[in-house]
Amino acid sequence: MERSPAPAPVEVPKFFVCPISLEVMRDPVTLSSGITYDRDSIERWVFTDGHGDCPVTKLPLGAGDQEPTPNHTLRRLIQAWCAAHAVERFPTPRPPVDADRVAAVVDAARKGGRPEELAALRDLADIICESDRNRRCVEGAPGAVEFLVSVVKKHAASTSSAKPSGGSREESAHDVQESAHDVLESSKGTSPEEAALSMLHSLKLSEETLKRILESSDDLVDTLASVLRWPSHRARTYGMHLLKAALAAVQPSRLSSASAELIEGVVRVAADRALPPKAVKLALHVLCRLCPWGRNRIKAVEAGAMAALVELLLNEGCGGSTTGGKRAGELAAVAIDHLCGCAEGRQELVAHPAGLAAVARAATRLSPTGTESAVRALHAVARHSATPAVLQEMLAVGVVARLLYLVQAGAAGERPRERAREMLKMHARVWRGSPCLASHLASSYPC
Repeated sequence: MERSPAPAPVEVPKFFVCPISLEVMRDPVTLSSGITYDRDSIERWVFTDGHGDCPVTKLPLGAGDQEPTPNHTLRRLIQAWCAAHAVERFPTPRPPVDADRVAAVVDAARKGGRPEELAALRDLADIICESDRNRRCVEGAPGAVEFLVSVVKKHAASTSSAKPSGGSREESAHDVQESAHDVLESSKGTSPEEAALSMLHSLKLSEETLKRILESSDDLVDTLASVLRWPSHRARTYGMHLLKAALAAVQPSRLSSASAELIEGVVRVAADRALPPKAVKLALHVLCRLCPWGRNRIKAVEAGAMAALVELLLNEGCGGSTTGGKRAGELAAVAIDHLCGCAEGRQELVAHPAGLAAVARAATRLSPTGTESAVRALHAVARHSATPAVLQEMLAVGVVARLLYLVQAGAAGERPRERAREMLKMHARVWRGSPCLASHLASSYPC
């Protein structure tokens, strides 16, 4: 029996196709440039990728293009064409969410009790997860971000006393990938404050919004410090994301008043090997942001930061991948450099059995920035904490040999090389003729 010929492929009209996705448009919208795109594609172009021009004409987008005009005529034509060619019809898109709807959801939650609060969180989670445009709408709606912050605050005190729970790295990394809606709908143990925290993270708040929240709520940073003590790996990772963004928006003069609780929480995250690598790197970023100001470096030392940073360098910071590899090592070296700016920090580095060796190794294995920070930390020790015992340890664990390598190779940059040469000359009386140095190193010792 002869086979019937295969049906000819249906040719899609060109004006049905989105210029960005090259697929049939589900929800066509038109910009001021006159070009029509699928809503999801153009919102991703504008909001997610941050472009400010029309992809086809390259004309700058106006303020009205933040809310592109729905092309109802073209949508009806596409649906009619789908029906005529036995192509599955696209459902009629829901009306875009506007600020009034978001404000109504928030207002209902504020006037009601806990059931209304949970219902509002579910509604906001659905809105936020739908599109980038909705996320921007929620961020801009009066009182929406403040409501989410208030939910986190309300429950922070009652949950901050719980000790962080354990868990495998794989489990915590999976947790962090969940959306706000998944958090709210997941199994028992999920709390409203964790859902609100997840939504705040999903919104990727702008610096302007963060500044507004910080001005109206001085205890936001303290609230995030409490979040770092929550049992959930996911919550602490989201808290670190928000804390890093919030501190970037804080005036430098206010950083010097960071609480001991905040710094202890950051150090605890940096030292927690069960957390995802991203959380550890965020904690290192925050530590580097805080340490230069006021007495923060002393608070960090008292919280055990030096031991945590040295362990990170020893285990994974100079090439490993489980906590971010060399980038994490570079941040750890920068933080150690900051801590060595105080006597307490230098004392802790010298007291650690592998402290000097770890920093010296980092000086020859990291990027130029990491190398410069590691050499500067060693220079601080050699200049201010150079007891006979410390000088002998620097010889024994290979610090002097690595300094000689830096002077000879010169690949790390001029400033680390000059600091290395200065240290070698500073303690030449002790180091130059030492039997701990190999003969080829001793012969190249700088005069």
